Amino acid sequence: MEGKKKRLLVLYASQTGNAMDAAERVGRESEHGGCPSVEVLSMDHFDPNSLPSESTVVFVVSTTGQGDPPDSMKVFWRFLLRRNLGSSWLEELHYAVFGLGDSGYQKYNFAAKKLDKRLQDLGARSVIEKGLGDDQHPSGYEGALDPWLMSLWKTLNHINPTLLPEMSEILHPTMRKLEHPKFKIVYHASTEATQHDSQISDLKDVKNMIERARSMSPSLHGHDHGEPHYLLKMVENEQLTKGDDGRNVRQFVLEALASVVEYQVGDVLDVLPGQNSASVDAFIKRCKLDPDSYITIEPWSGEKDSLDEYVNGSSDHPIQLRTFISRAMDIASASPRRYFFEVMSYYASAEHEKEKLQYFASPEGRDDLYQYNQKEHRTVLEILEDFPSVELPFEWLVQLVPPLKKRSFSISSSPLTHPNQVHLTVSVVSSVTPFKRNRYGLCSSWLAGLDPKKDGEVLVPSWIQRGTLPIPHPMVPLILIGPGTGCAPFKAFIEERAMQNLVEPTAPILFFFGCRTRDTDFLYKDFWLAHSSDGVLSEKKGSGFYVAFSREQERKVYVQHKIREESARVWRLLDGGAAIYLAGSSTKMPADVTEALEEVVAKENGVTRESAARWLKTLEKAGRFNIETWS
Repeated sequence: MEGKKKRLLVLYASQTGNAMDAAERVGRESEHGGCPSVEVLSMDHFDPNSLPSESTVVFVVSTTGQGDPPDSMKVFWRFLLRRNLGSSWLEELHYAVFGLGDSGYQKYNFAAKKLDKRLQDLGARSVIEKGLGDDQHPSGYEGALDPWLMSLWKTLNHINPTLLPEMSEILHPTMRKLEHPKFKIVYHASTEATQHDSQISDLKDVKNMIERARSMSPSLHGHDHGEPHYLLKMVENEQLTKGDDGRNVRQFVLEALASVVEYQVGDVLDVLPGQNSASVDAFIKRCKLDPDSYITIEPWSGEKDSLDEYVNGSSDHPIQLRTFISRAMDIASASPRRYFFEVMSYYASAEHEKEKLQYFASPEGRDDLYQYNQKEHRTVLEILEDFPSVELPFEWLVQLVPPLKKRSFSISSSPLTHPNQVHLTVSVVSSVTPFKRNRYGLCSSWLAGLDPKKDGEVLVPSWIQRGTLPIPHPMVPLILIGPGTGCAPFKAFIEERAMQNLVEPTAPILFFFGCRTRDTDFLYKDFWLAHSSDGVLSEKKGSGFYVAFSREQERKVYVQHKIREESARVWRLLDGGAAIYLAGSSTKMPADVTEALEEVVAKENGVTRESAARWLKTLEKAGRFNIETWS
């Protein structure tokens, strides 16, 4: 690495925030080791043309869905796949890759594995074997990150001792001093600030206020999409499931107030949830904040230029502190990261609390922290209440509290059938922790709690995003597989095709749906049966509707069993150019369905399973096998 600048670049690609947190930890530890220059960047904020000029790069990459890279990695990855990049393009680059994934998925850590292979193909030299973090580990991804990082620092120090001249600070973390927060809070006089909020009189002003609050958040910088596209009003909230098994799937119908909602089938609605007012008030009281004060957030002098970009213009638009917390900080739903506990330990005045927090932040306490924090889904507010002697400055809270994230839902309506409306099919998330604490999904519970008759003034901040399911041509036959709430996008497909069928011929559809029983969770039962009787799912049109009731017989029956039963019909449509669409749970279902399809192709086409698997891969590359899953 002679002749190269003494700089460590950390590039991350994160979908939910875990990879960003891991990357920031890499950056912090290298700074503790005295690295002369460290920069941590999202991949979509880095020009890949500059990669050959770097000496040492650590890549931290999560894997989403069915082995896909995060959105922030897609442009970077396409660049690396260019054919004109030779095998020596990165011959002077030293690199390391750490992946975050879940071994319960079929394509575990696929994005990290592909990136590692491609970097080697381009001539880069790996300084350490790639690390693979696993959500299934008792300590989550940190179970692999801790030992991998220690090996990384030792290896880098051996290759170039000048890169980490204070290596002992990394090896002995108890010797560290707490650095200052990256951002500072500037408080503004109410007369100066209220002139902005006094002008909030219409929907445009509300959108602008939401954008101001979220653009000011350091955690959301570069990861948000500006002001909401729409502020929607809920006009229908209907429970679709029956029975007392605790399962609660609902249809939400949302309607625009002052504009027309524009979307296509296959699109996704991002929703910014509201937070419980009592929780926000409790957080403000616990942290001894003034809810009516007006603030802006600015980087401390001396921070990197990249932070200056974040606050560009923000100091001109102060925002009320309570508004900022409620719109940008997840104080009563998400669990904080390990660094939160490390910083808390410096501000604990009670010795027993300080010792507990130091233990949680140490490698030895990693497993116990995972059980206390992540497994119990403990929130920031709960943790602060568990350690009452801790008084964290708001500057640290702004930096460390998880951001309030939008939630994405497949749209289950067609704009041709429901103009100016968006329908969602949502399972209200609830769970019980190992210590028997009830936990509820923030967004689904908030939506479920809205009463269209009583909460008519409550607006749902929303963004329309293109989903992963391409819009099918009316003359392309479809094989749709959507158990449970996976039926949501296909309800939209079938509504749209029914409208198209009124004015032009349309191709047949085979739809495979799955639920437990016909009496409890047969979602949209009347809709499917009407279309299968005399609509676009009817057999007289060459179509078909097949339901797997998994709990109505001794042997459980799932959609993959129904696909095997209809092997000949499935193959007939595939052989005629059909496209396959699969949506639903991201656990075992996609792999089981893919296996069933491989068996169908092998059986009906008289080929081996290996050949059938390759044929389905060809369909996938051609855009005829599309998967959209969620956890």
